[in-house]
Amino acid sequence: MSFLTLAKNGSGLYKEKGSKFLGFAYRVKDEQEVKTLVDGLRKEHPGACHVCSAFKLGYDGKLYRASDDGEPNNSAGQPILGQINAFGVTQVLVAVVRYYGGTKLGVGGLIQAYRAAAKEALEDAGIIEEEVRSTFEVSCTYEQLPVLMKAIKMQHIQIDSQQLDLQCVIRLSMNAKDAATWLAFCEFQGLSCKALD
Repeated sequence: MSFLTLAKNGSGLYKEKGSKFLGFAYRVKDEQEVKTLVDGLRKEHPGACHVCSAFKLGYDGKLYRASDDGEPNNSAGQPILGQINAFGVTQVLVAVVRYYGGTKLGVGGLIQAYRAAAKEALEDAGIIEEEVRSTFEVSCTYEQLPVLMKAIKMQHIQIDSQQLDLQCVIRLSMNAKDAATWLAFCEFQGLSCKALD
């Protein structure tokens, strides 16, 4: 199973009647990261009048939100979310920072500006396809460790962290399609394995 996401973080710029719309596209893991990034943009751009955003999370893209941040209803967040949907990506935050130029754009003008800035940021970031990953924590004795490490190496599983003491704890991630086979291996070897996601 796979999903589309950003190849890297991206940025874009759209200008209209003196107003500047700075677009930013980020790969994100969760809502806490979304909040941290949006708060960071507010601090980085204290002269901006709005920081509007939308995000989409989950490999199925079912968790999403849009914020107009004081702009007229659905004139900013929804157009940004519309671009995320148009690109077909998830695990993504797109934020647009607006500097007011002195001339009102009207709702139609705002929709166009936020959509354009979001599109530029997404195009700059690029799109890649990634496999859905599963994360596990495996506990074993020091004597069981060689068997575990051999299996990890043979199956090209990524080790995220390890604590090697009397009781060894290894956190690892792999393609979700391999998870059932891995769990069966752990059970056969008498290894304690729990899913973390």
